[in-house]
Amino acid sequence: MSFLDLATQNLVSPMVLFFALGLAAALARSDLTIPEAVAKTLALYLMMSIGFKGGAEVAKSGITALMLLVMLAGVALSFVIPIIGFFALRATSKLPAVDAAAVAAHYGSISIVTFVAGTEAVRGQGLPFEGFLVAVAAVMETPAILSALLLARRARDPAQRNEGESAGALIREVGLNASVVMLVGSFLIGWATGERGMGMISAFIVDPFRGILCLFLLDMGLVAGRGMREGARHLSPPVLAFGILMPLVSAGLATAAIWPLGLSVGGAALFITLTASASYIAVPAAMRLALPEAKPAIYLTLSLGVTFPFNLAIGIPLYLALAQRAGI
Repeated sequence: MSFLDLATQNLVSPMVLFFALGLAAALARSDLTIPEAVAKTLALYLMMSIGFKGGAEVAKSGITALMLLVMLAGVALSFVIPIIGFFALRATSKLPAVDAAAVAAHYGSISIVTFVAGTEAVRGQGLPFEGFLVAVAAVMETPAILSALLLARRARDPAQRNEGESAGALIREVGLNASVVMLVGSFLIGWATGERGMGMISAFIVDPFRGILCLFLLDMGLVAGRGMREGARHLSPPVLAFGILMPLVSAGLATAAIWPLGLSVGGAALFITLTASASYIAVPAAMRLALPEAKPAIYLTLSLGVTFPFNLAIGIPLYLALAQRAGI
């Protein structure tokens, strides 16, 4: 299937269309809303479902050398990508160093919802993929944050370097973030209970999954639309271009990193998708704590309002086509 066919199929999927509905409603200033408590519940459900299914898959296949190698590649990319993004932003835009570091952190970390949307696209093509990629997603959350904080610390004046930085508080904020706890915890439970556990709760975590994902993406569209309305004035053309070009750079690096590892085509597409995604949950929480002077109107609007819809509409089918063409 050609890239154009993949993109068309992805664009007319219910998930992408519900995101587009929310985005259009917010830009049109509709009063459509999803209560915050409901949105959090939907997010927790998605983390639980994808984590549990991944753990059950690992229980069936066991820990392998391939799993460890892919995790190592994911950690390395998560640490390096913010460095590339930081210097690219500093060279092409007028963003202050701290804002550039905060933005770059989002592009080294991952969006689990983009990953979930990617799994649906891969399944739609009938391609199998490795269940341990959920564990890879979990370990790719934090290296980007550490890398970005090192960059920001280096750029600060010596007198300011201790402001907003508490190592213990930062580790707690990142390590005990709700999305990380639910994803890792569900993965471990799925791993511990295996196929027996999957059989017990499959009616809850498998059958309703796509419908709940549609509702969650509707809310994400609403959030992204509001962010674009309120934060667009902070985004210069070079910064907007970064939000589209950086995922493509990350996708190229991911392809090169996993070329020799022997992932399936579906697994390769999902690893590329993970690497090319941008965080909008764990990293913003960490940036608020560690870099309070960085502007959320820049980093959150860019990751959620520009990169997330780009990946949903164009990126995921592109990464799938890239994995297929590369013959991984």
